[in-house]
Amino acid sequence: MNVVQILPELNIGGVETGVFDFSIRLAKLGHRSIIISNGGELVKQLELQGVKHFLLPVHKKSPITIFKMIWVVKKILEDEKVQIVHARSRVPAIIGYYAARRTGIPFITTCHGYYSKHPISGIMGWGKYVIAISQIIAKHMMEDFKVPYRRIKLIYRGVDFDRFKYTEPDGSGKREFVIGMIGRISPIKGHAFFLRSVSRAIKVIPRLKVLIVGDAPPDKAKYGQHLEDLVRRLGLTKYVEFLGRRNDIPEILSRMDLLVLATVTQEAFGRVIIEAFASGVPVLATSVGGVTEIIRDGENGLLVPPEDPQSMADGIVKILKDRRLSKKLAKQARRDAEEKFSLKKMTDDTIEVYEEAIRTKRILIIKIGAVGDCVLATPSLRAVRQKNPKAFIAILIGLEGSQILKGCPYVDEMIVYDRKGKDKGWRRFFKLASDIKGYGFDETIDLQNNLRSHLFAYLSSAPKRYGYKKGKLWLLLNRRIRHERLPLPPVEHQFRVLEMLGLDTKGATYGLELWPTSTDEDYVKRIFESEWVREGQILIGINPSASPRWVTKRWPLENFAQICDALAQDKVRTVLIGSKSDAEFGIKLASIAKSKPINLIGRTSLSELAALMKRLACLITSDSAPMHIAAAMNTPFVALFGPTDPLRHLPPTKNCAVITKGLKCAPCYKPACSDIRCMREITVGEVLKAVKEIVKR
Repeated sequence: MNVVQILPELNIGGVETGVFDFSIRLAKLGHRSIIISNGGELVKQLELQGVKHFLLPVHKKSPITIFKMIWVVKKILEDEKVQIVHARSRVPAIIGYYAARRTGIPFITTCHGYYSKHPISGIMGWGKYVIAISQIIAKHMMEDFKVPYRRIKLIYRGVDFDRFKYTEPDGSGKREFVIGMIGRISPIKGHAFFLRSVSRAIKVIPRLKVLIVGDAPPDKAKYGQHLEDLVRRLGLTKYVEFLGRRNDIPEILSRMDLLVLATVTQEAFGRVIIEAFASGVPVLATSVGGVTEIIRDGENGLLVPPEDPQSMADGIVKILKDRRLSKKLAKQARRDAEEKFSLKKMTDDTIEVYEEAIRTKRILIIKIGAVGDCVLATPSLRAVRQKNPKAFIAILIGLEGSQILKGCPYVDEMIVYDRKGKDKGWRRFFKLASDIKGYGFDETIDLQNNLRSHLFAYLSSAPKRYGYKKGKLWLLLNRRIRHERLPLPPVEHQFRVLEMLGLDTKGATYGLELWPTSTDEDYVKRIFESEWVREGQILIGINPSASPRWVTKRWPLENFAQICDALAQDKVRTVLIGSKSDAEFGIKLASIAKSKPINLIGRTSLSELAALMKRLACLITSDSAPMHIAAAMNTPFVALFGPTDPLRHLPPTKNCAVITKGLKCAPCYKPACSDIRCMREITVGEVLKAVKEIVKR
């Protein structure tokens, strides 16, 4: 595996040391380990260990530099045939993210600390997977940056035990002790509180040596001077030694009897604690952030409240005086470090995330149209799943569409766009789009191809966005195919998009599918029993309406009434179907017909309607959703087409009859018309003949 890590610099520090150890271990395991940074004192050692380094100013916050670096890093990713980009800090993450997008390479982030709620900080949550170094950081990323739990990977930092010699604390009556703090000098690290605790502890343990390891960054230079002044004021000059920045931490730990971590804010983790664990050095720490995930008070270390010098002094005295306790804490700490915080475990867990990112594709299929359109999408869903058996596949779908596709085995999740309900309006639209972005999709497949679907695809931030070059916002798709004006069957029309993904649609099956449950079938059975339907009795379904918008698709109710009466003479019962909004048509039709059709309009859900279709010998319908549901359930149907083109809308089935008059004005695709000759000229005799021929088959 070829892995690029990108971070600001490679000088001594917690993050940098972790990257150093991890990169070398990656190389030893046979992976190509590449680092992009602004350089530092660790570079030469890394290169000697087989790690490749590119020196680039990826630390600079200048927008111009960031823009330039995106293209430079993109070229590196292509030349080095990189498979994973792993960012460790915010500005490098911006560069890495956009370079990875342009090359289609999975992008991973590791969150090493608390980030201010600033737009730039949000980039750390944009990884396909977001590695959190502690539970507290995972919670921070989920709550403050809305990173979904499904994309969070908890991997504790690990240390190389080969670098730290374990020495059990001396159990004899020791009288001289060395304690210290290791870390950058900054107010949040609590050095001032530690020094005040030392001034109390030396009254009990006068032979105490205190080491302060680390330096103050340029913007904290005055604070470093303040600490030196504080040492003098507290009379600690002969006790305290400032060692500055050091690269011999294992040797320094070997001299210590106690490590103190005095952080006053939410510590992300505390790598130095693990290094002390590995060395057999007991730890006293403040009870903040990720520290509490490492230290179990009284078992493998001691915890004290932050900003409390007296409690800290008491803890120091307790550990140094009680050598039995000191030994007990060190032993358990070493066991915990080996089990949870080893470099091997961290590396193995991280490689597993890399492999999952490469292996697991995340695909969003967009189909937010009418119910019939969603049914027509089932062959595409099946084809995408067959091509990507291990992928996470979600479908963005309308509320009614989600009901008819309930139980679909080809998708892992339905994301519902309730356009007329809770997602009504553009504000809610963009809120849903933001939620979708949180999934970290690699690809979107736009089967709807309208303004909203193109927007959803673009706002998902998926690197690959497939669809038709159609509509006002087709430029938002970056993988597009020209929309042909010639009429194409609906499934074939969708399959043209899938061919861009490398799917072999020639061998794909075109049949529609639905998945009504046994509960749906039991409901249909009970409702027919209540209508005195005999087992095996021939039932003909009638869909007398269409979408409220499409008045031109409706055949006259009087004609449907004649159909009901004519079939009744042959002892065939008719069943009226439709949604609740069609209720008035059912009532009127039942009042016109001399026979008594079973009126189930508005009495079934969409999945129950699918189950009902299995019981019908034939369905008479206009170009509407029930036609597609019938096709999915292998129910024969007679379709009445007027303003629309059967070549474009007829579902793939051989078990149907199409009646259309072929007028010059048709297909007109007008939802309203003063004449509607295309439907009126279809005769009752034509329909009856078609029904009888289908039933005889």
